[in-house]
Amino acid sequence: MIKDEILKKIEGKIVISSQAGKNEPLYNEVAMTALIDTIVMLGKIDTLRLAGERDVKNTKEKYGKNVTVIGITKPDTIPDNYKELVYITPDTNSALKIAKAGADIVAFDSTVRNKFAKEIVEVIHSEGKLAMGDIADFEDAKYAYSSGCDILSTTLSGYTKETENMPDVPDFNLLEKIKKELKCPVILEGKISDENDVKKAFQLGATAVVIGSMVTRPHKIIEKFKKGLKND
Repeated sequence: MIKDEILKKIEGKIVISSQAGKNEPLYNEVAMTALIDTIVMLGKIDTLRLAGERDVKNTKEKYGKNVTVIGITKPDTIPDNYKELVYITPDTNSALKIAKAGADIVAFDSTVRNKFAKEIVEVIHSEGKLAMGDIADFEDAKYAYSSGCDILSTTLSGYTKETENMPDVPDFNLLEKIKKELKCPVILEGKISDENDVKKAFQLGATAVVIGSMVTRPHKIIEKFKKGLKND
């Protein structure tokens, strides 16, 4: 019942990923709260992907059932060799912390590199939460699905050693293949740049679409626009 209720809440929605590293000004609690409030109150978004116990707890305490939270943990600083590492909610302890902080859905790296995927799912389910597997390719998708994940997300496509040469566009092919062969809820996340990407995702059967840097990472947005500068 809980699974059906949550899936119904996020179906057809845009999810905004609002995250910042500890070395970024937006990590400040007041700043992050203001950003989340802007997304919810002015953007009329009711589903968020948040990193860390602080932001998950603050958001759920403030908005309760009115906002669905996908929670994760990440290192304070993402290492340079991140493509080789399992760093998104990497173990049962981190999954438990995020679940207890109030996340409705706990997302974690469920690529084949993570040998503890099944145990992580079991911990998440024991807390009455949904497990979302962040994957990079179809082998990961099958592994995550067999490990018991309730939802799959294309979050890591292009961000692992195996997929680092993927084009800089959303992985629609992975989305389509999962819908066709696994027939499970799947979220498109990663490299979404405009409304056409969102429309295509839903046409291909995405349950929801996660947008992050294009909304909540000002320096990344600036970098994109600076590509239009005249080179002297």
